Amino acid sequence: MKRGFYTIMAAQFFSSLADNALLIASIALLIEMQGPAWMTPLLKFFFTVSYVVLAPFVGAFADSLPKGRVMFITNTIKVAGCVMMFFYTSAGMLGVDPDTWVLMSYSLVGFGAAAYSPAKYGILTELLPARQLVLANGWIEGLTVTSIILGTVLGGALISPKVSEMLLAIDIPHFDTGIDTPAEAAIPIIALSYVIAAAFNLFIPDTGVRYEQQTRNPMRQVTDFAHCFTTLWKDKLGQISLAITTLFWGAGATLQFIVLAWADKHLGLALDKAAILQGMTAVGVAVGAIIAARFVPLKKSLSVLPAGVAMGMVVIVMIAVSWLPLVYALLIFIGALAGFFVVPMNALLQHRGHVLLSAGHSIAVQNFNENTSILIMLALYALMVGRHIHINIIIVLFGLFITGATYMVIRLHQSNQRKADSLHLIGMEKLQE
Repeated sequence: MKRGFYTIMAAQFFSSLADNALLIASIALLIEMQGPAWMTPLLKFFFTVSYVVLAPFVGAFADSLPKGRVMFITNTIKVAGCVMMFFYTSAGMLGVDPDTWVLMSYSLVGFGAAAYSPAKYGILTELLPARQLVLANGWIEGLTVTSIILGTVLGGALISPKVSEMLLAIDIPHFDTGIDTPAEAAIPIIALSYVIAAAFNLFIPDTGVRYEQQTRNPMRQVTDFAHCFTTLWKDKLGQISLAITTLFWGAGATLQFIVLAWADKHLGLALDKAAILQGMTAVGVAVGAIIAARFVPLKKSLSVLPAGVAMGMVVIVMIAVSWLPLVYALLIFIGALAGFFVVPMNALLQHRGHVLLSAGHSIAVQNFNENTSILIMLALYALMVGRHIHINIIIVLFGLFITGATYMVIRLHQSNQRKADSLHLIGMEKLQE
């Protein structure tokens, strides 16, 4: 790999680490304020809204400047959102409820993340040849998942009684920090991780790739985005990979909150302990991503689709286990299946997007689809929680949905193959005539 690739990985690691630690701290803030249970999944919902709303515009922005500069600018927006959350106690002065302020702050972090993503993934296609994309995605996804694990664990550790007591005991002479709760004490530490990511952003190399002048007309940008959207969905390979990644990210975001609720209701674990279970799933994703990167070349990426069907069935087994070692093993296995089948799909989608469109625009289309899926699935999950549906029923419905949806995508791929084979046969017959 080129040296710049490792700088990109370092920047992504610390930025993602902070995103996930801040999610746990945000959940802790809502719990401290005794907010309603249905508000917790709305944190991710508000974080994700920006990916959908900004999709027609962030691709053009990512292609208008060198990717490293785009990543620095957007990471700075994340820092602003993190700092904004720290002042939730002052929200009343502006006529905003503190719990709404927390949602608004995390949504600003999501705004930065939405603009960050096309540059983060788009630079891979500029920096590396197509033959290295699966390997590069394996490393990026593996490292991202590692940051999810460590970020989730970091967030849980920072709000744990022992660590938060140490942080709250820090006294700055002649200065009142206003930090009185574990979640408040965690936020400055998390902000430091964003600052480290920004420092790495400054050293990301300029690949020298330049695109044609990007239009600044919003209507034209929406029209261009619509063209890119239909182009990728009409492509026979693009539509399969896009359908799978769309399903995966919606399911993955929902699974985060399902695991936390399941740990509370089924296992009786507090938030700081439940965060470790999220980490176990992420460990599995990292393992699956590494295996896929090692053994699945780009040309065989579609062979991993059955792993998605298996993952949905294994998720249902969660309702039958309560012994912690077995719980850890099951969550790691679920994660491994997810990582194994999504990494090749992600690489295939990036390759088709780069061939058919441009780096920034293809990732923007991907983000729009994936995050629309996240919004829909989180909204449905929040609705079920609001109606007090038992977590075990939610898990069964979730597993059956993943299995059924992946099976339908497999059938679509088989149908596409049959049509392609028929056209090839007709073409051969005409040549013989």
